Amino acid sequence: MIYLVHHAHAVEPDVDPQRPLSAAGRAHAMALAAAAAHRGVRPVVIWHSGKLRARQTAEAFRAACSSQAEFAAIRGLQPTDPPEWIRDRLVDETREVMLVGHFPSLPRILHLLVTGRADGEANAFPLHGLVQLRAVGDRWVIEWESEEG
Repeated sequence: MIYLVHHAHAVEPDVDPQRPLSAAGRAHAMALAAAAAHRGVRPVVIWHSGKLRARQTAEAFRAACSSQAEFAAIRGLQPTDPPEWIRDRLVDETREVMLVGHFPSLPRILHLLVTGRADGEANAFPLHGLVQLRAVGDRWVIEWESEEG
């Protein structure tokens, strides 16, 4: 399984240039992580973009779903990174992986994994939400997704 997670709501850059999660964003991240844990989400690996808002969201999932998960910032989850970087990283990955990142890259990653194409309209992605994917051959299928946050 692969879990794609859009970071929770963050404060605006004029409030704090580091853009930490807002109070509502922290509450939403914890609630979404608890709901995912209730559904049996137990990633072995949690990778995030390294931006504060993504790391804080990833930390909520680690606390709720898998406290012993490998936890790291990786290349490929920045807002404008090419989706192929993540696809290529997942090719031989056999563990359950959670990726916490940003728009517009997450919809493009989802589109590439599901269709095998980087071109065309990106798949819809729930705002501040989660999409679970299951491998079927060389493609991924959407198992479920959260409601928009």
